[in-house]
Amino acid sequence: MPEMSKAYVPEFYKDKNPNKKVLKLGQKITDRIGHKVTTEDPEYWGLRSVVDDEMATVALKMKVRHLYTFIDLKKMNKKVDEKHLQEILDKCTDVGLLEYNYGDHYDDNGPIKGAPHIRQYVLPMFVPGSAEFTNMKKKQLDEHPELAQFFERMTFLPLEKITHFVPEGGAGVGMHVIPVEKAIEMESKSESIEHISYWLKKYSGHISAGICSCRYGRSKLGENCGDNCEDWCLGLGDMADYCVETKKGHYITKERALEILQKAEDNGFVHQITNIDGKRKIFAICNCDLDICNALRTSQLFNTPNLSRSAYTAKVDPKNCVACGKCVENCPAGAVKLGQKLCLKDGTAVVYPKHELPDNLNWGKDKWSEDYREKNRNIECYDSGTSPCKVACPAHIAVQGYLKLASQGKYKEALALIKKDNPFPAVCGRICNKKCEDACTRGAVDKAVSIDAVKQFIAEQDLNSERRYVPEIVMPSLMGRWKEKIAIIGAGPAGLSAAYYLAQMGYYPTVYEKNSEPGGMLTYGIPEYKLDRKVIKAEIDILKEMGVEFKFNVEIGKDKSIEDLRKEGYKAFYLAIGCQNGKIPNINGKEAKGVTSAINFLKDACEHKIKKIDGEVVVVGGGNVAIDGSMVSSRLGAKKVSMYCLETEDIMPASKEEIAEARHDKVEINCGWGPKEVVEKDGKVVAIIFKKCLSVYDKDKKFNPTYDENTTIKVPCERVIFATGQGIEWGNLLKNEKVELNSHGYPIADPVTFETSVKDIFVGGDCYTGPKFVIDAIAEGKLAATSLHRCVQPGTSETIARMQKFYAAIDRDNIMVPPSYDNSSRQDEGINEEYLKSHAFKDPRITLTEEQVKIETKRCLGCGASIVDENKCIGCGICTTKCGFDAIHLFRTHPDASNMYTSEDKFKAIMPYMIKRAIKIKFGKKTPEEKLSQKKHKAYKHHKNVAE
Repeated sequence: MPEMSKAYVPEFYKDKNPNKKVLKLGQKITDRIGHKVTTEDPEYWGLRSVVDDEMATVALKMKVRHLYTFIDLKKMNKKVDEKHLQEILDKCTDVGLLEYNYGDHYDDNGPIKGAPHIRQYVLPMFVPGSAEFTNMKKKQLDEHPELAQFFERMTFLPLEKITHFVPEGGAGVGMHVIPVEKAIEMESKSESIEHISYWLKKYSGHISAGICSCRYGRSKLGENCGDNCEDWCLGLGDMADYCVETKKGHYITKERALEILQKAEDNGFVHQITNIDGKRKIFAICNCDLDICNALRTSQLFNTPNLSRSAYTAKVDPKNCVACGKCVENCPAGAVKLGQKLCLKDGTAVVYPKHELPDNLNWGKDKWSEDYREKNRNIECYDSGTSPCKVACPAHIAVQGYLKLASQGKYKEALALIKKDNPFPAVCGRICNKKCEDACTRGAVDKAVSIDAVKQFIAEQDLNSERRYVPEIVMPSLMGRWKEKIAIIGAGPAGLSAAYYLAQMGYYPTVYEKNSEPGGMLTYGIPEYKLDRKVIKAEIDILKEMGVEFKFNVEIGKDKSIEDLRKEGYKAFYLAIGCQNGKIPNINGKEAKGVTSAINFLKDACEHKIKKIDGEVVVVGGGNVAIDGSMVSSRLGAKKVSMYCLETEDIMPASKEEIAEARHDKVEINCGWGPKEVVEKDGKVVAIIFKKCLSVYDKDKKFNPTYDENTTIKVPCERVIFATGQGIEWGNLLKNEKVELNSHGYPIADPVTFETSVKDIFVGGDCYTGPKFVIDAIAEGKLAATSLHRCVQPGTSETIARMQKFYAAIDRDNIMVPPSYDNSSRQDEGINEEYLKSHAFKDPRITLTEEQVKIETKRCLGCGASIVDENKCIGCGICTTKCGFDAIHLFRTHPDASNMYTSEDKFKAIMPYMIKRAIKIKFGKKTPEEKLSQKKHKAYKHHKNVAE
């Protein structure tokens, strides 16, 4: 947020009676070079809100970052009696204007025993310093929310004109990334100060934990991303004592500190240490979420990684990388993106662009990334593309990754990887529409990998295991699981998915379902010969174990209202009721006995309300629901089953596999006909008349059928089942709620957050998108879980740093297949001929054997890989903790980044770098891209000067 939002302008912004002492103090402390502080500057209004005349008077007599004992200060304030001076100093330290230490008597092995313990007061710089310290008490921030803006501004304004001059190591400015220790513990060339364990040992016994001022401050600005602020920031040494004594923190053990650090890594947070006191002294370790961190923001927004990077850079071993994307999703700097492993057809490797750096280029605002949070989270793939299977899957499951793990016999790990993006692999392994296989690169060579069958095998191992896999609860909070109540209305795939991911985030969501069983269309729409009810139950058992509560036979809008739930303490609602209303065309005879929708017919069949069918059945429609209605009719004993649809077979919505299965069940498929009239006798169906369909879509490719009304056929039958569309049965669910609906009855909601016109109501699944596939609903449910989490956490933005997963697929026609690729033929599931012949309501497919899985997984060409842009990498090591394939590691490529300076000595580091950089800019050779960049920069400066 480079420009200050007018919504956050404090009352002292234009002070008509400015406090001159505070104004002078702001000028004294600021590290904005050459800037004259006015009442409109945060240096003034930030202090003005908590600093009075007496406090300012004492502080003005102190030098910045100079140590003063009480005796020293008494000599400097002779007119103030000792007791009152102590009261003033206590107020100054309490609000955060001053800090103090006790001589900082620590060596590498910990506190020095017997060292003198004398309090020494310090007037700190603004950041890290007083601007941040004023944000370290929630009560103070609650009373003075402008302090949040004060802190945010003072992490931006002093740096905007200097960051590109900062060399590796940060030159005593701000903070500094310290890598995940596990990522460098075997690095023989590492320095002790690059290890968190070194600092914890040094300050052992003097470690505190307190609120993260960035997190809480951002929540006051409405920019939090749902993190709880408590205990993420660790004070060390004298800073720990200061924090505890001024009630800005509490003491913790080294063991608790390690636990906090581990939980930070689990969440993908970056460890940072203060970097203004030289090589052997720090006073804090922060666990930073880039989405809201003011310190990491500086290097990311200004595109100057020298300011915060560690000595390390991540590198990928392409032999081991399987493009699972978990390093990409968790990289705070957006330095890792998905690309391709295979060479192009001409044998060359894809060359990936590198981010610009200011080392030898002129730098200005045109080089900034003010939308860095969105870019880092959304651009997960290079334009040239990555594994098509991951791209094609609506949930973007790490297909290549779980195939690799399965090939190694690591089935539990494979399941865990799948469940990061799809909580129901056993279900999807049986009913998925297999977009991944349609896109599979291997399909351009011979036949696609049997991805779905392998997934089913992996899930089957878990279903048959004595100890089922239950995912770890990972939440951005150190205070235990969330207490906020969230209600999910509808236990279909979208609702269940949202519940799963909310539980994994630490919530105890409640799912309300009007039926007696969960699953939605999984349970009440998909025949058991495709999806066994035991499989659905087994998947949902895991949700219950994770803490999801189910309330069945409760219809919201009838038994309870949404307002009733609000009164019970629910803070957010996810409406995922599906499209459970089958549409019947408005034609004569539609009310005749024997006419029904496929949705109602399948529900009755699934509940065993229909046990046998006599006579002939006509099913109208060409999609998979029509196929299900036809096959169920056949298996329930219908004399003859005929399907009639508008489309020709090549454009029928039903999959080719489904069509083949229907024909195997002796279903007669007739294309190119639309319903004209149902013929009835004595109120019962006796036939249906169809008219010839000439075209389904108009010239704009919109559904707009045309007919030859004179060419008709009459089909005798005793039952007509319409599979011609689905609608929503809202009932009284939205009564007294101002949720806006479009002309088709679907809710209007934000396409990214799914928030409706009512702030606490979100929608998803078929009741939002219209009828889609199960995997689409699952993907939406996961995204909705993030929205629901953010909705119930105070001061949170629904849109900042949202991970939206935009991907592109590689060009399958421009790849070189490795000469040594495994040329085994595709392994398909077997068929239980007995089930097939008997048309039983049992799944005839036989899961792949372990030997088949080993053969099939080797067929994967491994076309994708993660690519690290070392120009953006800040060396935090979070990526290494998320990789399950030993494919990404840290290397000590920037040893100078461990050079730490005191703030007072910053120009000793900056000046040589500035001179060296200026020479490079003027005389250094430049690539064509760099030359173009400089031309653009000159044009930007020219336009800026003209505008000014």
